[in-house]
Amino acid sequence: MSTQKTGPLGQSAFGAPAPDGVLARLGALFRTTAFKLSLAYLLVFAAFAFFALGYVAWNARRVLDDQIVSTIEAEINGLSDQYASGGIRRLVSVVERRSREPGASLYLVTTPAGEHVAGNVEALPPGVLNEPGQTETPYGRGTDGERLDHRAIVRIFTLPGGFRLLVGRDVEERDRLRAVIGRAFAWSLMLVVGLGFLGSWFIAQRVLKRVDHMTEITRGIMAGDLDGRLTLAGTGDELDRLASNLNAMLDRIGELMRGMREVSDNIAHDLKTPLTRLRNKADAALRAGSDPDSLRAALEANIEESDNLIRVFNALLMIARLEAGNAREGLAEFDAGAVALEVAELYEAVAEERGIAVQAEVEDGLVLHGSRELIGQAMANLIDNALKYGALKYGQKTADPASGPVVRVVARREEGSVVLTVADQGEGIPEAERGRVLERFVRLETARTRPGFGLGLSLVNAVARLHQGTFTLDDNAPGLRATLRLPAPPREPAAREVAA
Repeated sequence: MSTQKTGPLGQSAFGAPAPDGVLARLGALFRTTAFKLSLAYLLVFAAFAFFALGYVAWNARRVLDDQIVSTIEAEINGLSDQYASGGIRRLVSVVERRSREPGASLYLVTTPAGEHVAGNVEALPPGVLNEPGQTETPYGRGTDGERLDHRAIVRIFTLPGGFRLLVGRDVEERDRLRAVIGRAFAWSLMLVVGLGFLGSWFIAQRVLKRVDHMTEITRGIMAGDLDGRLTLAGTGDELDRLASNLNAMLDRIGELMRGMREVSDNIAHDLKTPLTRLRNKADAALRAGSDPDSLRAALEANIEESDNLIRVFNALLMIARLEAGNAREGLAEFDAGAVALEVAELYEAVAEERGIAVQAEVEDGLVLHGSRELIGQAMANLIDNALKYGALKYGQKTADPASGPVVRVVARREEGSVVLTVADQGEGIPEAERGRVLERFVRLETARTRPGFGLGLSLVNAVARLHQGTFTLDDNAPGLRATLRLPAPPREPAAREVAA
């Protein structure tokens, strides 16, 4: 009993494909959509070629038959004229002469009783001469005249006096041409089917090769190689478009995973300090003994730290809901300018304590379809940030707010959008960092000594995306200008300026 060793990919030890591998490969090839579509096109084209060639063959036969009938009619008319001018003797003489010419037509003149008088037709089936008109019949001629081994289209004409005249043409050339067309027809169909099948196999093989390559790369990605990307052939076909979209999806997944890792790292880094303070205050309260004032102070401090942590997790949950699109149930029409004005007035007292002036410039009728609460929260975050960093140095105060730093809140309509802007005159953010600060828990080194957790701008960015808008940070020279641009129906603007 012999065995055959196989190598990788279904190959034998001698390098030839193993039968099972070949069959599996062919099976996979025949199951491809490209092969099935190519085969369907082949069948449609073969049917079209069949009917086209069949029509050509039928039309060629019809044209030949029409030519034969026309020739017979012309012969009949000429011989009838000969009979009319010279009688039976003249007709017989002309028929005998024409019968001896090369490539002559078929002629036969008989008596009213059917006896042969002249012509080159020796035998006909019984009863043919008794049916005047056109017909196709076998006949015999020459030395083997008794054998009806030829076929012809003939016309039988009864002359005055009862004589019968038969004129016809042999259809051997027609049948030979029909045989040639039939062979060409068969070979053409075989060629169409063969080439079509080979074309289908070639196309499916190329498609299958690309799909197998894509499958191999995706398996690597599923195995953990998240940097793998599908190769583009550069043809711009549907597989290239699919690969491009999949690569874009993988890039987005990679960004989200990197964002998750950064969020995890930032949570561990930024929440470690308040949790440590919470633990240390609880430990200090336990060590303080039974002093009620110390215990009360420790509990209040722990409650404050706990509230800060709760606010952080609430902000994280809100950002997650906004990015998932789960905050659309409360959307309605509202005046965005009124919201911006209310928030600016709300922060007036805080701004005065820090020696910063808040100026609001709001247009009337800035109707938006969205969440009033979320837009208000976004504006509150922007104004709060502007007040934190609105002075040249954190904590700097001016005796006269009118001559100190200014935070401008502007709400206006611009090219079919409602634009909400908060601009300060503080330290600003370097251009290279403006995209990064929109991520969660990202804080610049200069801001780490100040209150906050790095979630405010992330929340504003999520609110902008929920409303199909954009959020950008630009240089205010000096300071930072934060802009929310939200789509809105066009309205007639009417500006008013209010100083808060």
